Amino acid sequence: MIALVTGASSGIGKDLALNLSDLGYELILVARNKKKLNEVANECKTKVKTVAIDLSKEENCKELFKKYKNVDVLINNAGYGIFGEFNKTGLDDELNMIDLNIKAVHVLTKLYLNEMIKKDSGRILNVASSAAFLPGPLMSTYYSSKSYVFKLTTAIYEELRRIKSNVKVSVLCPGPVNTNFNDTAGVSFSVKGLDSDYVASYTIKKMFKDKLVIVPGFMNKLSVIGCKIAPLKILLKIDYNIQRKKEK
Repeated sequence: MIALVTGASSGIGKDLALNLSDLGYELILVARNKKKLNEVANECKTKVKTVAIDLSKEENCKELFKKYKNVDVLINNAGYGIFGEFNKTGLDDELNMIDLNIKAVHVLTKLYLNEMIKKDSGRILNVASSAAFLPGPLMSTYYSSKSYVFKLTTAIYEELRRIKSNVKVSVLCPGPVNTNFNDTAGVSFSVKGLDSDYVASYTIKKMFKDKLVIVPGFMNKLSVIGCKIAPLKILLKIDYNIQRKKEK
């Protein structure tokens, strides 16, 4: 059994990889930082290959697939956020984030999904966020990217169900998690985040139970329900105030 994990050098990606290794999966770990990937590999119990590439480049996604087509589990975890008012954040930075958060997930999901459908087996886990359910003022591009991942994955689920495929897809929607995401995005969460090892172990259990939408943490589940029933303009005001408290 082989699993490919992107964004595997730290945080949730690292802990997802360690959990899969504990279950006996050989791993292909992908991120930009070769040194950190090797450190994660040294913690794994199974055979590991590390691939240091930038997945925001479309050609690198395609090259990764060509080299490692035969995987049983694909986890699209690579991504990052940018904080700030939309008219003040850097366009080039946002376009690079879109390329990683959306385009890389789209390309890898499509390529590996088609391969899995041929075999009629395999699993894909796309990492979105509870941000997928919110409008996200002050992090509008990041929130929009996670909404894309959520809707893409759930739509694919229904298409697979209709053709009675044995390929399974899941989408992870965590709330705040204690990782280096905060530093990259330039924010500090105003509420205590979940430990990434808990999020990872919970996610792996739910993924293998064929759960479509995985939401770790009781409070996060409540907030997702609240997002679905609150009027949009009220939600915008609440979300803005929460976001403003994150600013470092």
